[in-house]
Amino acid sequence: MSELTRTTLAIGRKLLGDFDRWMAHKGYGNRSEAVRDLIRSALVAAEWENPIARVLATLSIIYEHERRELAQQLTELQHAQHHAILCSQHVHLDHQNCLEVIIMQGTARQLRRISDAISATKGVKAGKLALLSWKI
Repeated sequence: MSELTRTTLAIGRKLLGDFDRWMAHKGYGNRSEAVRDLIRSALVAAEWENPIARVLATLSIIYEHERRELAQQLTELQHAQHHAILCSQHVHLDHQNCLEVIIMQGTARQLRRISDAISATKGVKAGKLALLSWKI
């Protein structure tokens, strides 16, 4: 781990109590690691605000397996963006529903555009973009 710097924070009792409960619920062993993770999360969100920042993302979608030509449409959308889509994983949830997780790398603007296009495809029931960065 990199060199650590010790710092002090002034936090109200109620807020600290709420934080400690949240931290325990999430399974953190100490406040330092919880605060570091919150800072990293804020930095990733800030990085994604820059439309030309090079970032990573996963797009998880659930779609109707039986919808005519939907799987082919989704495949074509991904092939059209082959420069940004690194890979995908397809899972059969049941007879009617599939889950697909798509791993992408590119600019924030580009990945949001790809995510929106895929998620808006008729027959896609749900789409969730998870924002990532390897620079933080």
